[in-house]
Amino acid sequence: MCKKVCTRVIILFFSFLPLIVQAQKVPPVPPPFRVDNLVCEYKINPISVDEAAPRLGWKLITRDRNIQQIAYEIRVGSNAVSLLKGKDLLWTSGKVNSNESLHVYYGGPALASRQKVYWQVRVWNNRQQVTPWSMVNSWKMGLLKPADWSAKWIENNYLSDTTGGPCPMFRKTFKLDHKVRAAHLYITAHGLYEAQFNGKRISSDYFAPGWTSYNKRLQYQVYDVTADLLKGDNAVGVTLGDGWYRGYTYNRKKNVYGTKLGLLFQLEVVYTNGKRILINSDKTWKVAYGPIRSSSFFDGEVYDARKEKKGWSTIAYKDLNWDSVRTIDTVKENLVATFGPPVRKHEMFKPIKVFTTPAGEHVVDFGQNLVGWVQFKLNAKAGDTVKLFHAEVLDQKGNFYTKNLRTAKQENVYVFKGDSVETFEPHFTFQGFRYLKVEGYEGQLDSTNVAAFALYSDMVQTGMFSTSNPLINQLQHNIQWGQKGNFIDVPTDCPQRDERMGWTGDAQAFSRTATFNMDVAGFFTKWLKDLSADQHKNGAVPYVIPNMLDSASAAASGWSDVATIVPWNIYLAYGDKKVLENQYPSMTAWVGYITRHTRNGLWDTGNHFGDWLFYAGTDYEDGAALTDKNLIAQAFYAYSTQLVINAATILGKEDDVKKYTALLADIKKAFQAEYVTPNGRMISGTQTSYVLALNFDLLPENLRESAAKRLVNNIEDYDEHITTGFLGTPYICHVLSRFGHTDIAYDLLMKESYPSWLYPVKNGATTIWERWDGIKPNGTFEDPEMNSFNHYAYGAIGDWMYRVIAGINTDEGSPGFHKINIFPHPGGKLTNANAELETLYGKVKSAWSIDNGIFTLDVIVPPNTTAMVTLPAVDGPVTESNIDINNNKDIANIKPAGGDMQMDVGSGTYQFKYILKTHKKNS
Repeated sequence: MCKKVCTRVIILFFSFLPLIVQAQKVPPVPPPFRVDNLVCEYKINPISVDEAAPRLGWKLITRDRNIQQIAYEIRVGSNAVSLLKGKDLLWTSGKVNSNESLHVYYGGPALASRQKVYWQVRVWNNRQQVTPWSMVNSWKMGLLKPADWSAKWIENNYLSDTTGGPCPMFRKTFKLDHKVRAAHLYITAHGLYEAQFNGKRISSDYFAPGWTSYNKRLQYQVYDVTADLLKGDNAVGVTLGDGWYRGYTYNRKKNVYGTKLGLLFQLEVVYTNGKRILINSDKTWKVAYGPIRSSSFFDGEVYDARKEKKGWSTIAYKDLNWDSVRTIDTVKENLVATFGPPVRKHEMFKPIKVFTTPAGEHVVDFGQNLVGWVQFKLNAKAGDTVKLFHAEVLDQKGNFYTKNLRTAKQENVYVFKGDSVETFEPHFTFQGFRYLKVEGYEGQLDSTNVAAFALYSDMVQTGMFSTSNPLINQLQHNIQWGQKGNFIDVPTDCPQRDERMGWTGDAQAFSRTATFNMDVAGFFTKWLKDLSADQHKNGAVPYVIPNMLDSASAAASGWSDVATIVPWNIYLAYGDKKVLENQYPSMTAWVGYITRHTRNGLWDTGNHFGDWLFYAGTDYEDGAALTDKNLIAQAFYAYSTQLVINAATILGKEDDVKKYTALLADIKKAFQAEYVTPNGRMISGTQTSYVLALNFDLLPENLRESAAKRLVNNIEDYDEHITTGFLGTPYICHVLSRFGHTDIAYDLLMKESYPSWLYPVKNGATTIWERWDGIKPNGTFEDPEMNSFNHYAYGAIGDWMYRVIAGINTDEGSPGFHKINIFPHPGGKLTNANAELETLYGKVKSAWSIDNGIFTLDVIVPPNTTAMVTLPAVDGPVTESNIDINNNKDIANIKPAGGDMQMDVGSGTYQFKYILKTHKKNS
């Protein structure tokens, strides 16, 4: 009897087990081999794709070693439910024998504007396993032709609508007769916009539509606003600001792209019954001024809360006194879908200190030089005014220092309306600061009522780097925060003073480092489109992109070479051949421009910035840090030509390969004749001259070792200090390592006195400085006309830290980290270094440590990739996961490489251990 009862209980338990699991919401166990992280044009489920054949990508997820994709199958449908059943497909790739999992082109029928499709992928691996079909993802096409826009551009009729004036607010009410199935808003502006439906902000994006070469490329955004709309009455409100479109820019220039703010708004609603309606910007809209009395990137914002129009974007608001708008006929051929990431609000910083300076100033210290704004929650009487001033540093006496802002005010002004607690943060401005000075408020300031928020382009952090040295870790922190603060839709040169432009020299110098810290594929791809748009017809590349300087056809070596350098670095980091395809005309046009401006093969004409902000001290006997600008120009001429050859090779342009190879030979020959003695001594005997000559392979093979030795001698003459500027700094440590002088590279990195990377760190820097001595050893400042404390170019050392110290590098023959090189270089008295990089294939890791002479290297190689691992200074047997590597089936092609050891490994997690030769104990 007991046996029967127990059996029934067991049966009942297992019959109800699925319900029990469901009730507890226990997630299902994922399969051990699967596909995840699906993307379309670098985005997850994008809704504004304007590529005719979008590119798809995915990651393989598995814990097993040596997993390679050998085939994939993609299926695309217009209905998610049917797709799951494998029915009513728009397109299927069929089983494709390929290891490609990035940038795989959609190959189905042409897609129409607004069309939404769903897709899945499954893959086969080298163990004859097949994944389940992935989760369903989707993409939605944007508006592919100007005729898709039925909305009209609208403007206000105010004569006061000028730069620095009040921000206009546009409003409209509308009625939806049925329940909404889907609603998408297509929107852009002349200026910046913030939009609300029914009193609620529609997105977390800021400074939309972003900064582009507006007259040639104006981005529009698309938002799914289905959840924001109601059956029945609705209201929309949009506020516009000057922004980059007409706001003050360098040298107080204004109205660069236009004089009037405007809005283009197209809301497309589909009811559950299938009916489609449009709510467009047209003459039915109304406009008024509100509380934002002025808003400027340079000067800040003036906000009078007494002029707020409470509930102005809701249906309950009465707009009887609002004014009419006008429609204008503006071309729409320049409208393009957004490609790069939007600017969003990120980290919040609370005060670490609130104090009174010797000058009696009320100051808040947030502990980090950041870019964004301050939010406060304060109360005061109606009409009381509080002023917020922003600064990066304090002066020698501990007072608030703003001279380096030049004409930028960085000042937010708030007039209270007299409610209890009033919350404020600005709208169409940002500040670069660590310190906040408050005037007009005498109450207590603390973490309960004031906070700083960082704003930057929404780039996912992909890299992590740390060591046993706290100063190096702070340097890495500073590099990352320099990138965050200066990647505000475009790679700006500084985020605080009256400049904030997309200087090309800074961008090219830092671009490789940027790819290690964050996912910048979309960010740079978008910016490169504007480079092509603003490149002059003669091939000249402006100093800044988007170009808003007066120089009509100016170009400069090391700056304009961004046209070749950044596309190549993006290709290396992300394996994106299309970037090279898109930018190839720009690349060749730039080299063509140089060639037409040469004399006897030498580019010695034009104006050049040279090795910008190199060490210019006079303590060295002959001031030998100044590098000939024409030498630099010729070196970068060669480098750009080499990168064109590289791109032409990849794109299969054989005739161009021959053409530019011959040109490169002539460039190098002219360089050697003009700037190098027969014994290999550079006419300009500086660190930068030797670095560029060696890094760009401009010297004959037989002279390179002696040139590297002369570079070392120069460094030693400066007591192991760096003297390079913006153009030499990115390469100097790489050159030293390449020619066997990694110890000298470490000496440079570890130097703590000026000039060095750690000198600012020792002086409390939390970002990278523009100058090696922004704050001089005696505590005084450099020239305030050019002394930014958040200027990322010298952060280019981060590339060497990842690629050499930790040893994570991609193979140029198999870019995007499909083939990975792991080759750490211990040194600098470091006892450990750890780097991780989330590539498009998955996480790569290289972490090494030294303990009592035992070298341990932990490696992660993502699925569908392989790695060549080089173990440095091997002495004796090597184990991997406690198994002799010679008996390890997961390791192949083991061979000595000088005093090192090389081997090939597949995907997976590995741990190598051995005695490091330099730490071997005497027997």
